Amino acid sequence: MQSKGLIKFLVIVVSIACLYSLSFTFVTRKVERDAAEYAKGDMAKEKAYLDSMAGEEVYNLGLAKFTYREAKAHELALGLDLKGGMNVTMEISLDELIRNLANNPKDDKFNTALASALEKSKSVNKSVVDLFVEEYKASGASTPLATFFATKDNSALIKATSSDSEVRNFLSKESDNAIQNSYKVLRTRIDKFGVASPNIQIQQGTNRILIELPGVNDEARVRKLLQGSAKLEFYQTHDNFQVYPLLENINGILASTIKATAATAPAKQTVAKDSVATDTTKNDDNLLANLGAAKKDSTDSTAVSSELASNNPLFAILNPATYTAENGQPSLMPGPMVGIANLKDTARVNAYLNRPEVKSTIPANLKLLWAVKPDQKTPNFLSLYAIKTAGLENGAVMTGDVITDARDNFDQQNRPVVSMEMNTDGARQWRKVTADAAQNKEAIAIVLDGVVYSAPSVNEEIPNGSSQISGSFTIEDTKDLANVLKAGRLPATAKIVEEAIVGPSLGQAAIDAGVNSAVIGIVVVMIFMIAYYNRAGIAANIAVLFNVFFLMGILASLNAVLTLPGIAGIVLTMGTAVDANVLIYERIREELREGKSIRQAIADGYKHAMPSILDSQITTFLVGMVLFFFGSGPILGFATTLMIGIITSLFTSIFISRLIFEYMLSKDIKISVSYPWSAKTLQNANFQFIKKRKLFYAISVVAVVISVASIFTKGFSLGVDFKGGRTYTVRYEKPVDLEDVRQNLDAVFNSTTEVKTFGNENQVRVTTTYHIEETSDEADKEVLTKLNDGLSKISGNKHEILSSQKVGPSIATDIKDRAVWSGVFSILIIAGYILVRFRKWQYSAGAAVATVHDGVILLGLFSILDGLVPFSLDIDQHFVAAILTVLGYSVNDTVVVFDRIREDLNKPGAHSKDFGEVVNHAINTTLSRTVITSLTIIFVLVVLFIFGGEVIRGFSFAILIGIVVGTYSSIILAAPAVYDLGKGKHLSEEKAQTPKVVTP
Repeated sequence: MQSKGLIKFLVIVVSIACLYSLSFTFVTRKVERDAAEYAKGDMAKEKAYLDSMAGEEVYNLGLAKFTYREAKAHELALGLDLKGGMNVTMEISLDELIRNLANNPKDDKFNTALASALEKSKSVNKSVVDLFVEEYKASGASTPLATFFATKDNSALIKATSSDSEVRNFLSKESDNAIQNSYKVLRTRIDKFGVASPNIQIQQGTNRILIELPGVNDEARVRKLLQGSAKLEFYQTHDNFQVYPLLENINGILASTIKATAATAPAKQTVAKDSVATDTTKNDDNLLANLGAAKKDSTDSTAVSSELASNNPLFAILNPATYTAENGQPSLMPGPMVGIANLKDTARVNAYLNRPEVKSTIPANLKLLWAVKPDQKTPNFLSLYAIKTAGLENGAVMTGDVITDARDNFDQQNRPVVSMEMNTDGARQWRKVTADAAQNKEAIAIVLDGVVYSAPSVNEEIPNGSSQISGSFTIEDTKDLANVLKAGRLPATAKIVEEAIVGPSLGQAAIDAGVNSAVIGIVVVMIFMIAYYNRAGIAANIAVLFNVFFLMGILASLNAVLTLPGIAGIVLTMGTAVDANVLIYERIREELREGKSIRQAIADGYKHAMPSILDSQITTFLVGMVLFFFGSGPILGFATTLMIGIITSLFTSIFISRLIFEYMLSKDIKISVSYPWSAKTLQNANFQFIKKRKLFYAISVVAVVISVASIFTKGFSLGVDFKGGRTYTVRYEKPVDLEDVRQNLDAVFNSTTEVKTFGNENQVRVTTTYHIEETSDEADKEVLTKLNDGLSKISGNKHEILSSQKVGPSIATDIKDRAVWSGVFSILIIAGYILVRFRKWQYSAGAAVATVHDGVILLGLFSILDGLVPFSLDIDQHFVAAILTVLGYSVNDTVVVFDRIREDLNKPGAHSKDFGEVVNHAINTTLSRTVITSLTIIFVLVVLFIFGGEVIRGFSFAILIGIVVGTYSSIILAAPAVYDLGKGKHLSEEKAQTPKVVTP
């Protein structure tokens, strides 16, 4: 074995890297177990404990130290289906944006075209902007489209003479800005909400934003938080010198209050981790000096002595804004920033400031707002600003609707700045505001959604509405601020169009099911490998364990989110890892039958099995890529796990198992790749697949016809993510009759309701299309009320809603379109790869015929069996992932046969043999590995089906059936199709002298 030392080095390095990545998960889980033990079921107390630990050091590696927050950012996070929580898709109202850009015109054709575009967007996978321009053109309107948008505010961006294409580009750019701005607003709101490990991302190419909030249990509050409108405002500010006496007074009030509370508390009462204990309210004449002396260093500027903290509860966590004067003493810093606090302490500062005894002392013209994000110099600290609330609505002196343009730029010293332009009304207001502020060099705060994005000081009156904002900006800072300012005049509403809620009990059940299936899957595969391959099976098992370890480590290093389909991907990866070993071992057995020594047989077995291993795994990897780009939510987790698992499987099965064999050979340890009973399994198989191919074709044609007939007559049961609507998982205390539940719900909804058993007989899944077009909170409440009314009619049997999901019609259309395209692309990519790899179109066509055959039969079985089996067979995203995986595995087996055909054809004298005999021989010689590889995957799929839980039962059933059908097609359909498509013509590289045709 060449490069043995390099491979050993790689194994050691990868192992250390994976252990390092996974160690963060072990550390955070330990902190969270401590929090749960401390809180004893009190969720508020548990959250307070974790908040207090956010900035605390919990992991010390010597060379690097990590706080809980930092460790949390590196852990292997659990998805919503495992942890519970809320998944939301927000859609930005681009129709509202288009109307605002055109100053809400009354033109009938304009508004009709926009309404038609909005309606079409629900069933066509096109942007609202493109559809609107097309609809307006089709309306036959005589007024040029540019006329509506060539307003005074847009004069720098669009003219009345602009073409429709220019209008489209203008609207697309403004739409992108609105989406980016909404993303930033939602990101800030979620960060303030305090969710652990949230995920928020823009769905590229759409006007949607996906948000995942694990552990959330207050859905109404989340909906209100996410759907509230954001407004850009300009505020005058108070100076630090004016506000510091107030903060000092608040500090004293808190000290007195906490002392009084502590004095009346029971003697043995414990103090929560995030509380501040005090025993004195003594005032300090030189408080700033003492606070300054107590600073530890620039990275922990709020760390003070316990005695000082007990005397000064507020200043212990909110450091006054100071600088070091020439005499070495701290002095108050001029400007609107009045304090700085560690991120973990901002919630406690807010709690202090919202206490009744404190709020009563804060003047009506003052409010304290946090900065949108930490400064670069202090990445873990957030600044607090003093805002003057004397002016327009909400105390602002101006609002963002006066801004006509904003752009990131550079000043004469090449420093990043933001240039801002205002309309006539804005320029007039801005002149007055800046004139007032310039008198004392005061600052103007730019506030969006209750957080300060910038607070530049004003040096002089700005008469024409053209301003330049400078500061300690990075280029990214100026881009963000420019986008905020531009979008501020056109607030676009964000509404929830898709929602999924998973309760904690269902999440825990999913964790249990996932862990059980993974462990049992590993055990079953290991037992089979040892039982069939003797000592070689032990080497394969060690490689499988390394594979799982590497896979988990890489997922953690990528900050991937582990979902239940992701666990299914891990279990399937065990099958693929064994798949490669089976190909190697079967080839070693062939080499041994030719009389080679065990050392030579191992070397040749690895060498000759390599093309089949690579071809089969690459085709499955390509399917994983399609899933990754077209999937969403949990399916992304499955695709990620599948692709990484294929890479780790190749590494472990090819290199680690080989290292084990090399070690055994060096120690003269006997290597056996079979037992007497398994040594001759299918060894001399000589089935006449080519001669009987027409019989097999007929069987397949009948199966396809029956499947197609069922698809077009009976149809499918579509999941809520394909048809839209709302679905709920409900648990009763006792078993219920489905028909009773259905009739009760049909009565309250006045429409047909779908009710299915979900796992146990006391659990049901309810799907309704009532108010399918409505996604408002009011509609959600009405549906939930009616649902509970209907469910409660089952007398003497209490119910509990475990999870819910809402999918709007536009989302459902998009998901269906992506599903169709993912299937088409998968077949094309697989066929293209095989064409490149085998250089004959017959191979590509044969593989395509087999994959289409498998897909149609699997769809047909789901149609035929729906309602006949005691579990859900809905066609949803999970099914799409399953059918694409089946296509990948089907080609897996097919490629193994193709590789043997190619190998046999390249042997000397192959051109003189009948091509039908070559194909038949290839199928028979690879039959044992085809059957064994399929069996190993079937074993793990049976485990997934039985122990994986109800959520993925339909998913695992689809892959299980698909693997059986795929194995059948790869043996009796794909290779014979290659023979027939070549019309008996020899496909060897050498020119056949006298090609013969086998008589059927």
